[in-house]
Amino acid sequence: MSLHESGGTRLIELAKLLERVDYQCIQGDINIQVDKIIYDSRKVEQNSLFFCVPGTVVDGHKFANDAIGKGATVLVVEREITVFSPAVIIKVDNVRKAMAVISAAYFDYPADKLKVIGVTGTKGKTTTTYMVKSILESAGHKVGLIGTIEAIIGDKVIPANNTTPESFIVQQYFRRMIEEGCNIAVMEVSSQGLMMHRVDGFTFEFGIFTNIEPDHIGPNEHESFEEYMACKGLLFLQCKRGIVNIDDKHALDVLKGHTCLVETFGFSEKADLRAANTQLVSRPGYLGVAYQVSGLMNFEVEIDVPGKFSVYNSLTAIAICRHFNVKTDIIREALKTAQVKGRIEMVKVSDEFTLMIDYAHNAMSLESLLTTLKDYNPKRLVCLFGCGGNRSKLRRYEMGEVSGKFSDLTIITSDNPRDEEPQEIINDIKIGIGKTSGKYIEIINRKEAIAYVIDNGKPGDVIVLAGKGHEDYQEIKGIKYPMDERIIIQDILEERKSR
Repeated sequence: MSLHESGGTRLIELAKLLERVDYQCIQGDINIQVDKIIYDSRKVEQNSLFFCVPGTVVDGHKFANDAIGKGATVLVVEREITVFSPAVIIKVDNVRKAMAVISAAYFDYPADKLKVIGVTGTKGKTTTTYMVKSILESAGHKVGLIGTIEAIIGDKVIPANNTTPESFIVQQYFRRMIEEGCNIAVMEVSSQGLMMHRVDGFTFEFGIFTNIEPDHIGPNEHESFEEYMACKGLLFLQCKRGIVNIDDKHALDVLKGHTCLVETFGFSEKADLRAANTQLVSRPGYLGVAYQVSGLMNFEVEIDVPGKFSVYNSLTAIAICRHFNVKTDIIREALKTAQVKGRIEMVKVSDEFTLMIDYAHNAMSLESLLTTLKDYNPKRLVCLFGCGGNRSKLRRYEMGEVSGKFSDLTIITSDNPRDEEPQEIINDIKIGIGKTSGKYIEIINRKEAIAYVIDNGKPGDVIVLAGKGHEDYQEIKGIKYPMDERIIIQDILEERKSR
């Protein structure tokens, strides 16, 4: 295990760490060495540098003296503090931004040795990054991935806590990628990640915009849709080339003030890379889509995932991989093998109907999914979902209304109730579904709800288990209990066999 992989001590000159930072040394001397850089006061060690990060809930400046007591010799702050020791105090305008730049220096600027691809947008980030990884690895590149579900570095898979990790973790992952022989990194870049400077300190080779709709607006997220768009747009101040979905009505707003070269993709005739002649492909147990790539490249492709958004995701991946001179036959084959856990993930349970798991957990993504599946003319479209506790009630009303409008039958169940009562969440969903004429039943226990749709599936049905996707837990009262829908389905099938 390498030093950077273990997160171990790395003796380094403070002046070296600060070489790309605008700062004032308001106490002490920068001509010293530190062993570690740390942003969590609980993990402070001897001879470490501690970032006093101002959080949404807790301000790291409050822990300055605690950090010194544990052995921190350098503090990075953005406001005046009173400390009772001769620690070196570095004042900056923004601690989060400085942390990103200092972390890059600490790991010896690993992004400079990689071609980093950043994908931002409301929908499509996860699937697009996996498609890019599949294509480029099929072409002989070694690709690291950072995303909503996990980080993948060589043979190691690291579960994710945030779509875009803290800047220290991002830089640590980049360093591990270098040590594993990667030459490309592809990552999801969230609006919050951009707003909170988690991807500062380096330049993206490519910045990608998939689409944008109102989401992540509310307490501890974005104050408005305008702020949300502006944060997405920060990526295009930090990349060499922007690749943008020109069909999105807000594309030019997101690009406002950009400093990169720009090219476009989409269905529009104005797009540099276009999808044309789209055809739905349906066979027993199979839903897919085929189309013609035209413009900057010209070839036919078929994707083993249904719908228009699958065209967008794959076209985005093609637009990126074109710059790595990947042959069209490699692109075609790689797109067929790129499967993302919990993103329209087909699970075989019957020869008569189709069942899939999808992460759709807001009204926009659920409507996109259901309208896509409607186009395949299923006998019935059955949607099973719940909503998370401690979250906006509006999302519950909207998802209920969407499912009632587009599904032939809705099964309302529990998701992650967190600190709320599951029945109260279900009651909110029913308010939304009550605005429609959609049929529904409620089964509060999610396993029982899944058993119901399997036992009552009819020939030609398409059944969607929405909301959980890749998650393998259910959060109740602060505890995460194991719950993987794939395992639940297999358990149900085994129970039916033994009857």
